[in-house]
Amino acid sequence: MRATPLPSRRLFLGMAAAVPLSVTGALAIGSQSASAATGSPFVMGYFTESRNGLGTDYGLHLAVSTDGLQWMPLNQNNPVVTPTGGTGGLRDPFFLPKRDGTFVVMATDLKGTNWNAQSQYIHVWDSADLRSFNNYRLLKLHSMATHTWAPEAFWDASRGQYAIIYSSVNSSGHNVIMVNYTTDFRTVTSPQVFFDPGYDIIDGTMALGVDGVNYLYFKRNNALWGAKSTSLDPGSFTVFTSGLAPRGGIEAPILAKSETSGTWYLWGDANGVFPAWQTSDLSTGTWTASDRRVYTQPLNSKHATIQPISQTVYDNMVAKWGKPAWNRLKSYNIPDRYWRHADYIGRIDQYPFDPYTDSQWKLVPGLADSSAVSFQSVSHPTRYLRHAYFQLRLDVNDGTARFAQDATFHKTAGLADSSWSSFRSYNYPDRYIRHFEHLLRIDRISTATARADATFSVWY
Repeated sequence: MRATPLPSRRLFLGMAAAVPLSVTGALAIGSQSASAATGSPFVMGYFTESRNGLGTDYGLHLAVSTDGLQWMPLNQNNPVVTPTGGTGGLRDPFFLPKRDGTFVVMATDLKGTNWNAQSQYIHVWDSADLRSFNNYRLLKLHSMATHTWAPEAFWDASRGQYAIIYSSVNSSGHNVIMVNYTTDFRTVTSPQVFFDPGYDIIDGTMALGVDGVNYLYFKRNNALWGAKSTSLDPGSFTVFTSGLAPRGGIEAPILAKSETSGTWYLWGDANGVFPAWQTSDLSTGTWTASDRRVYTQPLNSKHATIQPISQTVYDNMVAKWGKPAWNRLKSYNIPDRYWRHADYIGRIDQYPFDPYTDSQWKLVPGLADSSAVSFQSVSHPTRYLRHAYFQLRLDVNDGTARFAQDATFHKTAGLADSSWSSFRSYNYPDRYIRHFEHLLRIDRISTATARADATFSVWY
């Protein structure tokens, strides 16, 4: 949750000044102790906003991942539950796996972007398996004339209680991280100041018990900062990092750890783009930008939560909510850009954009060869991508053999990376789809640059 709207400029992470590093391995989430990590798969909770509001929805959305990197939205990226109390909308959801094996779901009570709105409550649900959300309630945390933003929770073993942390403006006149304690997420202790470095901060997130140290990351001045403490006592944390500030600002930190490599990752929300950074040692407080090729956030996702889940929970969630009926295609060498049509011309554009539906495709059996594929537009389902004078455009299927051939492509191993995909023209088999000056076309491929231009990720 941001105190003021971020500027419209946003980060192109693949071209960050620091050398990008690959993200590998399953992640363990920072709000669990390092020794308690359960491994992949994972669930993400989020709400959605898009540039012009077409994809904006203040209900709870779900995505799942087998590696914590490539995220598949569930329920066609529609909400699975929406608050019925308070403002009728949520931001900043958070999942906590409780000690009894069930989940508690919390979120900010705010529908929209009125940062001056006051609410002393948060939304709360109980969930056995993230397929049903029960016992909805508004939980009052304080009586101050202010907001209650970005609630998170963790188990404080020394107290035998859960701690709920959140951002509010207290008598200091600026946002601080507050805390209440609870055993049941129905009644809470009186609020206390958990962390106040003397200036405005929001969006606290925790990593517990890392070599005897607890870490708290937060947003200050459109950057992400870190504090640490050897205890979980209110007032015990001290700032130990400088701010991580991509161009355009960032908020909503999430800490996660790779179980296979031991690498730590720091995620954030930069105007709807989720950058990731990594470090081999959380205690240093220094981070290097990760390569956007290897992770894909859910469409239109905002201010997320990530938690590990069991394979059974994962399988049951997918069975209930279903996989997307569409795909998106990401560029290999400009990984912040996705296929889309604009004015019926095929191109790659920077994510996010509206209409976001222009980037959604159904890969259907090829119109001229069912062993190949054709790209049917989701927003214009009578139209398909086809080449004309070697450029890709979105045209209505006229039923002719020529159209079917022009709109049919053979999916192959990626020319620049065999784990990605390339698409060879059916009727010009020496040519592949590639981007050139951000437009999609079919060309003969003979250089390393062209091979990279002709390589794409097919995901959601």
